[in-house]
Amino acid sequence: MEKEKTADQPMRISILLPTNAYFISGIRDFTMTFIKNATSFSEQWAYRFQSIVDELCNNAIEHGSNPGEDIKLTLTYTPEVSISICIEDTGTGNKKMTADELQKLIDERRKPGYVNTGIRGRGLANIIVNWSDGVTFENLSGGGLKVTATKNLDKMQDQITQEQAKTVSAPGHLVLTE
Repeated sequence: MEKEKTADQPMRISILLPTNAYFISGIRDFTMTFIKNATSFSEQWAYRFQSIVDELCNNAIEHGSNPGEDIKLTLTYTPEVSISICIEDTGTGNKKMTADELQKLIDERRKPGYVNTGIRGRGLANIIVNWSDGVTFENLSGGGLKVTATKNLDKMQDQITQEQAKTVSAPGHLVLTE
């Protein structure tokens, strides 16, 4: 007898994505549609999580895998608990890093006073870490890297309420309620 899936069990969606930036717009659209239909994210947080997915995919394509290979994207949604995005690259890219090297890089870029003088290099340290409740890096046995960013949904209501309070107290904003 097959076990019946209950509402509180995690839902996992995995996608193999060619290492071609052309496909990122489809992943971006999929992420937004999924977030809006399955979670209680505000529109602002839906766009933020979409940016997290976008940044992780772009990094895996650009740095972690050679052209012609696939990266694996896994979206895990546990109702009322969390949503996470996991990206696995092949570790064959010309700028591949280990989990420890990547964590060290992020730690350095998050130190007070760090100044990024380049146009790029802000995604992991600023977008992903700031808009996630947890980011982990794991070395894969085949040489690749697995990056997982998680957003806890139990904290979302507090964040939404705080954002609404900022909007209400901001001069020049009109808030209509029923």
